[in-house]
Amino acid sequence: MRRTNEIIGAVGFSSMLIRPGDCAVAMGLGDLPIAATSHFLNVMESAALTAIAEFLEIGETTRLIEVHLDSLEAAGIGAELRATATCSEFVGREIGFSCEIYDGDRLVCRAIMKRAVVERVSFLARTAAQSIVGRS
Repeated sequence: MRRTNEIIGAVGFSSMLIRPGDCAVAMGLGDLPIAATSHFLNVMESAALTAIAEFLEIGETTRLIEVHLDSLEAAGIGAELRATATCSEFVGREIGFSCEIYDGDRLVCRAIMKRAVVERVSFLARTAAQSIVGRS
């Protein structure tokens, strides 16, 4: 990570328009035509990645390791979700984020998220090796 002293307070944004295929009914996750909660996580992760993109070294990436999500309101088909992720801590190789999603002026979701910084090639090699060993 570059400029780790500047990463605290970095903010990323992301948005998503909820289409019929994004609702809980279409995904088999319930019987209401509202945004599937997994899409809340997706749009917040996208915002978090945007917040820290300029701080990662070549070959580095992050992966989600923990999330505490509060789904406060439902969002229907046609809602335009706007997510923000603010970097709140950086300890070792873990980055913490405070996230929120709005539909217009309505706060629909908030979360605390942690992502781990990993070196892409070695992480994928370890993951592949673990998969191979697990199949034997």
